[in-house]
Amino acid sequence: MGSSLISVTPLLPVALLVLVFVGAVTAWVGRLGHGTAVVTACLRAVVQLGAVSALITWVVTLPVAVAGFVLLMYGVATFTAGRRITTGRRVWWAGLPIAVGTVPVLATLTGSGVVSTDGIVIIPVAGILLGGCLTATTLAGRRAKDELLGRKGEVEAALSLGFSTRQAALEICRPAAAQALVPALDQTRTVGLVTLPGAFVGMLLGGADPIQAGVVQLVVLVALLTAEVIATVTTIELTARGHFDGA
Repeated sequence: MGSSLISVTPLLPVALLVLVFVGAVTAWVGRLGHGTAVVTACLRAVVQLGAVSALITWVVTLPVAVAGFVLLMYGVATFTAGRRITTGRRVWWAGLPIAVGTVPVLATLTGSGVVSTDGIVIIPVAGILLGGCLTATTLAGRRAKDELLGRKGEVEAALSLGFSTRQAALEICRPAAAQALVPALDQTRTVGLVTLPGAFVGMLLGGADPIQAGVVQLVVLVALLTAEVIATVTTIELTARGHFDGA
C-alpha cells in the first residue's frame, strides 16, 4: 500500500470530469431532477476545497481563526438544512438542532481529553459532527413535514380526540422522521464489515497502529451517531411545534 489513498496524476482531472458527466447524465436520464445540481455541487466542491486547502494552514494556528471557521461551518450548515425544510426566516430554526447535536458532543470529547483542542483537530471533528447533524436535520425535517401534510386528516382526527396540536403532530410525524437516523445507524452497524471509513484509513496510511486507528474511528462514529440522534429529536420537536411551518 502506498503512502496516499489517491494518486495525483495528469489523468486525475479527466477521471473526475468523467465521473461528474456520468452522474449528471444518469440523473437526467433517470429524470431525478438533479442533473444540473450534480454539476454545480461538484464545481462548488472544487472551489470550496481549494479555498480551505489554501487557508487551513494559517487558520489552525490562531484560536480566533479556528473559532471563526467553526462558526462559518455552523452558519452554512444551518442555512443549507433550513432551506431544505422551509423558507424565509424560519430557515434559521434549523440551527437549533444542529447546535444541540454538535455542542454537547464536542464538549464531552474535548472536556474528557479524548479530543485535543488544537485547531488542526477541532476543525475536522467539528466538521464531521456539523455535517452529520445537517443531514439528520434535513432528512428529519423534510420527512416530518411531508408526513404532516400527507396525513392532515389524521392530525385533525387526533385533535378531535383531545390531543394538543403538538401531541397530534408528534404521533403522526415522529415514526417517519425517525428514519433520518437509518444512514447513521447502518454506517455504525456495518463499519469494518462493509466500509472502512476515512478516519481509519487515513490513520493507517499515516503510519498509525491499526488498534489506534480503530479506536479513533470508533470515537468518531459513536460521537456522530449521538449527535444525529439529538439533532433528529430536536428537529421533530420543532416541526411538531410549528416552527418550520410554511412552504
